[in-house]
Formats: sequence, structure tokens, C-alpha cells
Amino acid sequence: MLQGMREGDTSCRDRLIEHNLRLVAHVVKKYSNSTYEQDDLISIGTIGLIKAIDSFNQEKGIRLATYASRCIENELLMLMRSSKKQSREVSLFDPVGSDKEGNTIQLLDICVAEEVDIVEQMEEEQNLGKLQSYIDKVLTKREREIIILRYGLCGERETTQREIAEKFQISRSYVSRIEKKALKKLKAAYA
Repeated sequence: MLQGMREGDTSCRDRLIEHNLRLVAHVVKKYSNSTYEQDDLISIGTIGLIKAIDSFNQEKGIRLATYASRCIENELLMLMRSSKKQSREVSLFDPVGSDKEGNTIQLLDICVAEEVDIVEQMEEEQNLGKLQSYIDKVLTKREREIIILRYGLCGERETTQREIAEKFQISRSYVSRIEKKALKKLKAAYA
């Protein structure tokens, strides 16, 4: 079948897919306790099987079933990761409860636009000015850059520790240590 597929026979490819569908079902069983429908998992697993058959290289010395199992599992894990990212998204129209009369309350209903308090705004601007002077005085160049990126100061966008680590080509844990040290210095300067 593999030889026929390499020679361009699409019927061999189709038969390989059909004969390995039970492998998809076997791999999907591991995820039977997940929140996903069994049919959805089988569909995604089948996509992994098709990718495996299309990219399989017999010369690498690995069995098709072993390779396909990994591809199927990878496809399922990608689905779960993407769903996890989407689950963090919130819509203003998401229901958050109901009122005394049983009407659904949406997040939009409880979001209130705040009135601008000029005194508070001036105080915040003063504090930001003070913070900027402390950042310039007490932090090293690298600490300053990391704090500015991390908290979105000086017109920069707020950045994750992972993004900063990639930018400076250091580990995320090292970024965390630098950030903690810098925050301690700033706290001491405010005291």
C-alpha cells in the first residue's frame, strides 16, 4: 500500500486511511473523559491520521502505526490547547446571573463607565512622574527596560515575561528574578 501510494495511486492512500481508522478510535479512548464530543475527537484524530499517512517516511525505520498514533495524539492536543486559549476569552454578552425577576444579566449590563475624577487623574499623573524618576535613578539599564516592557510604561505595550525572555534571549525565570529585584528597589525608593 505504501509503495502504491508513493507511486501516486490514490486508492492505496484511501485504503490505508480506512484500514487505520480503528487506530484513531483507540487513541481517542484516552480522551473519553474530556469535555469534547466523541465524534469531534474522532474527526480531529482522523485529520491526524491523514497527515500521518501523507507525511510517513518508511525509510526512517518506524512503523506506520507508531507514527500515526503520535500524529493523531498531537492533533487532539492541538485542539485542546486552542480550546483552552479560547476559554479565556470573555464576551460582553456572556450571562453572569439573573435578577430577582429571573431576567438574564449580561456582563454588559453590569459594566459601568466611570466618571473621570480630575483630582484622582492629576494624582495618578504625579505618581507616574515620581515612578519614572525613581526608575531612572535606582534601576540598572536592564532592570529599567524589563520594568518598562513588563508594565507597559513610557508608551510601551504591556509584555509577558515569556516575550521579554525571548527579546533578551534569557530564561523566563531570570526575567522574573530581575523584575522582583527591580520592584524591591522601587518600593524602597518610595519608602
